[in-house]
Amino acid sequence: MTATCTNLDKPGYVCVKMDMGEEKEVVSLGTLSKKMDDFAKARDWEKYHSPRNLLLAMVGEVGELSEIFQWRGEVERGLPDWKEEDKVHLGEELSDVLLYLVRLSDVCGVELGKAALRKLELNAIKYPAPKQTDHCVGEHSSDNTKLTEDN
Repeated sequence: MTATCTNLDKPGYVCVKMDMGEEKEVVSLGTLSKKMDDFAKARDWEKYHSPRNLLLAMVGEVGELSEIFQWRGEVERGLPDWKEEDKVHLGEELSDVLLYLVRLSDVCGVELGKAALRKLELNAIKYPAPKQTDHCVGEHSSDNTKLTEDN
């Protein structure tokens, strides 16, 4: 369900009402793609945005993202023990990876959202959820479900 968010007058943003009545801003991949394209054009960087260069830049950003986790061991979901400044830094590095990925897909002519949904459908076929019966609801089996690097 789409609704009007309080104090939300930014083009390209959508407000979604969540189950508990809370509002959440959602930014589309199309909006990010347009903003990245405008950003590159305004700086005359399009000549540098070849698929190869964008991929290498994204890999560099993945390295920076990895450094944040490098010596922390396993961390809890939601990062409850992290300082706020560390969470902000994480958000910046995640954003760098996302923005390069969106730019790369745009330059390559791939509709990333559609490709991602298709991949999820293929994975659902390849890795079907285990059938649940009344007596085993909530139990997880670790039978022969295996992830491969083509996920």
